[in-house]
Amino acid sequence: MNLAAIPSPTTSVWHVLGLPIRAYALCIVAGIIVAVLVMEHRLRRRGVAPWASLDMAVWAVPFGIVGARIYHVITSPADYFGAGGDPIRIFQIWEGGLGIWGAVAGGAVGAWLAARQLGLPLSVFADALAPALPLAQAVGRLGNWFNNELYGSVTTLPWGLRVHDMDRADPGHATVIDGKAVTLPDLYHPTFLYELLWNLGVAGLVFLLDRKFKFGRGRAFAVYVMGYCAGRFWIELMRVDEANRILGVRLNVFTSVLVLLGALIYFLLVKGPREYVVPIDAPDTAPEPAGAGGDVSQVDVGGQPASAKPPTAYRVVSEERFQAYQRTGVLPPAGPDPAGAADSDPVPAGAPDSDPVPAGAPDSDPVPAGATTEPAEPEGKPSSSASADEH
Repeated sequence: MNLAAIPSPTTSVWHVLGLPIRAYALCIVAGIIVAVLVMEHRLRRRGVAPWASLDMAVWAVPFGIVGARIYHVITSPADYFGAGGDPIRIFQIWEGGLGIWGAVAGGAVGAWLAARQLGLPLSVFADALAPALPLAQAVGRLGNWFNNELYGSVTTLPWGLRVHDMDRADPGHATVIDGKAVTLPDLYHPTFLYELLWNLGVAGLVFLLDRKFKFGRGRAFAVYVMGYCAGRFWIELMRVDEANRILGVRLNVFTSVLVLLGALIYFLLVKGPREYVVPIDAPDTAPEPAGAGGDVSQVDVGGQPASAKPPTAYRVVSEERFQAYQRTGVLPPAGPDPAGAADSDPVPAGAPDSDPVPAGAPDSDPVPAGATTEPAEPEGKPSSSASADEH
């Protein structure tokens, strides 16, 4: 018995000065803004310069949109090729057709390019994005509500979604007969809402686990991927919209399983503490006061390290050295910390992430491929190092 019917909007497109304003696009943009703000906060806490998240977004968002569209076209070829297909519709993205799997893959390519520009390990960006991405997806799912799409089968549960018959001759508006919007018979599972709530739960889970265990090397992002895929698996089984199938099962069900297994394998094999970064040219000795002579120098221990412009590259350091740098503006000498982690050499601009640490090996900060690791210096000796409609 249905105790409450969830209403759906009758309009998803408005025209302002002759230009169409689409609810779906607004939801996607709002989700991106949420993700950037959350990621920005997390990147700063790891030592990245302010608003590096915008540099990431400039690369990741366009690549993500292109990747999402490519995935949709590949998995729904009948709409664009063959009998009744129209290839030019591939570029009509405003009609809908975006796949989250392609969005993540394309966004990852864009983020990698941005990371090379910033001289920042990609894993730092990925772990900062981990709880932000499901929040963005949750906000974006509201666009499906406006479009009256991506609902499930008929339901007799105490709740159900009322769906309008959308007018194909007037896209973005419900069919109207005698001044009344036409609805489909029965009530349906609001699968878009299930996924929205699930994504909020995944964001909270990633945040809490990362806060407790301080994941590094992209492991927080792997937790997000596993959590999202687990939810997408059962929600996909409830959907009734058109989709390509393999052995009678929706393609995205298989995709969810394969991606989840890949993320699980990565999470189990890759080890390492949370990564913190400092500018590649972070000073390892205190500057002498102006006009002072001799070897005596003073440091404002209450100040924060300041820079007139963003660093050209970063180096990964242990949490202890990062905190000391944040307090004093001086990077203390390298050496094993209480957890046995040693600092890495500088991360040159464009350097790829370091190889995973074998299981059982002592935790260490990642060393970029091709970089030469210098031995830890004796305690007390200054260091000489210079230092991302959806299917």
